Amino acid sequence: MKNLILAWLRLLFSCVLASSLLSGCNNLTQYTLSEQDVNAYLQKHNDFSKNIGIPGLANAHIVVSSLASEIGRAEPDKVRLSGNARLNIDTLFGSQQADAKLTLQAQPYYDKSQGAIYLKDMRLVDYQVRPADLDTTFRALSPYLDQSLKSYFDNTPAYVLDANRNKNEAMVKKLAQGLEVRPGKLVIPFG
Repeated sequence: MKNLILAWLRLLFSCVLASSLLSGCNNLTQYTLSEQDVNAYLQKHNDFSKNIGIPGLANAHIVVSSLASEIGRAEPDKVRLSGNARLNIDTLFGSQQADAKLTLQAQPYYDKSQGAIYLKDMRLVDYQVRPADLDTTFRALSPYLDQSLKSYFDNTPAYVLDANRNKNEAMVKKLAQGLEVRPGKLVIPFG
């Protein structure tokens, strides 16, 4: 009986040890960026400011701020951004200002040579404009905004790995093999 109990305790100890070793392997096989990591980077590094519209008919200067990410939640393998936009609109009827809440969606992509994550094929999926009477004007401008945001995010990273910020990020740049989108995080597996 005593030998049976000792054998059972050894087996239990071995299982616990193996489990703890395997759970620690995640740090050796992948690097994870949370929504908070991406949001902090977006707040510091992405300043979208652009003139859009049809010259002489409807022009707008737009500044997008307060971007926040939602990774893999609304749609698998996609990143959604929400943010605020401030618009100064000039039309044939005069100048007006508007505020908008934007919802954008994109496909994240990891560029290994730069150690950067891009949000490719960005598109505007929803908006709310205040004052509401500018909704028609904003709708007319939205294709230009959509194209401008797509171009901006295709060429401006949403996150760049930096060896100076974190020694793990230096290793990630060397070992990274693609990008996976999981609810609430981006995972960079190692090769």
